[in-house]
Amino acid sequence: MTQSGSALRRTLGVGDAVVIGLGSMVGAGIFAALGPAARAAGSGLLLGLAVAAVVAYCNAMSSARLAAVYPASGGTYVYGRERLGAFWGYLAGWSFVVGKTASCAAMALTVGAYVWPGQAHAVAVGAVVALTAVNYGGMQKSAWLTRAIVAAVLAVLASVVVVCLGSDASDAGRLDVGASGGAGGILQAAGLLFFAFAGYARIATLGEEVRDPARTIPRAIPTALGIALVVYAAVAVAVLSVLGPDGLGRASAPLADAVRAAGVPGLVPVVRVGAAVAALGSLLALILGVSRTTLAMARDGRLPGALAAVHPRFQVPHRAELAVGAVVAALAATVDVRGAIGFSSFGVLAYYAVANASAWTLSPTPAARVVPVVGIVGCVTLAFALPTVSVVVGAAVLGVGAAAYGVRAWAAASR
Repeated sequence: MTQSGSALRRTLGVGDAVVIGLGSMVGAGIFAALGPAARAAGSGLLLGLAVAAVVAYCNAMSSARLAAVYPASGGTYVYGRERLGAFWGYLAGWSFVVGKTASCAAMALTVGAYVWPGQAHAVAVGAVVALTAVNYGGMQKSAWLTRAIVAAVLAVLASVVVVCLGSDASDAGRLDVGASGGAGGILQAAGLLFFAFAGYARIATLGEEVRDPARTIPRAIPTALGIALVVYAAVAVAVLSVLGPDGLGRASAPLADAVRAAGVPGLVPVVRVGAAVAALGSLLALILGVSRTTLAMARDGRLPGALAAVHPRFQVPHRAELAVGAVVAALAATVDVRGAIGFSSFGVLAYYAVANASAWTLSPTPAARVVPVVGIVGCVTLAFALPTVSVVVGAAVLGVGAAAYGVRAWAAASR
């Protein structure tokens, strides 16, 4: 429960919530994830995108139903705690905080790599500090900045689509959806592409800061997901039509390579700036989401209670935001975590498996349970279809979190 005097201010409407979700989804993932997904699935890339979209849809619908019932900060941490028990809520929160903290550092380093490759770590730290300061100043400032970032990124992606599809280099024959990568490759591509769909979780974690959450959140989540899917499909088709699955799989910067191959090299710097701006948008939304889940866990005593404080003027969880910013800045300064996409996907898929299991308990009717069941099966399947290293590291991190919970519970029972 929210402590007296520590409630967050409800300032976000449907449009703001949709923009924040888009800022998380239409981010750096679309600039980077297509290449690894194409290497895994080959000509089955579009099938992998479709599978990821189905699983994301199930997760979104389950999250929307739960958020309408429990409109508090914390997202699935709260849902799992209320519907399944304290341990499952904790495990969901642990998966989200750890996985997304690594994602924050990855996005910060992406900004650095595009803006100033020779000083990527320094730029990354500066980006974290600046965006933490924006978040500290209040939710409306974050929403306005996110709105500007989303508009800029969508403009860049629209330019890529128009240039590629209008080019003589575009060939519809390259869009063959046959599964040259096999079923395993398609599932692995879906798991990697899921990373780019996971942003709608940020809408649910901000449940305490939206107006009329029972109405706003169920509308905002599917709207943001639908817009993101249309954008991703258009970009994937455009880039595939120019590079083909093999060329896309070899590309280190797929969208920049695509516009160059389409005969418009002058657009490459614009794409690079767009990627940096998109990474900033993702980083901004990630810090928002992680800090709110940290707030919820601190309120319940799962993390230090000092992190549950809400700023009396700005009405934001300022200590949680500063703590998250400090950890992310330290990671961005010392470690290259751009390979954390797979690990982040594993953690987020575990998070949504708990969300779907929680939604399954909302209604006993078979029809109402179809979406949660498909979501659970999809999350587990995609999680274990990820690269082996991601699965092993992700499972180990979840094990550490579960062990910490057990030790804490044992210590409390012994007192």
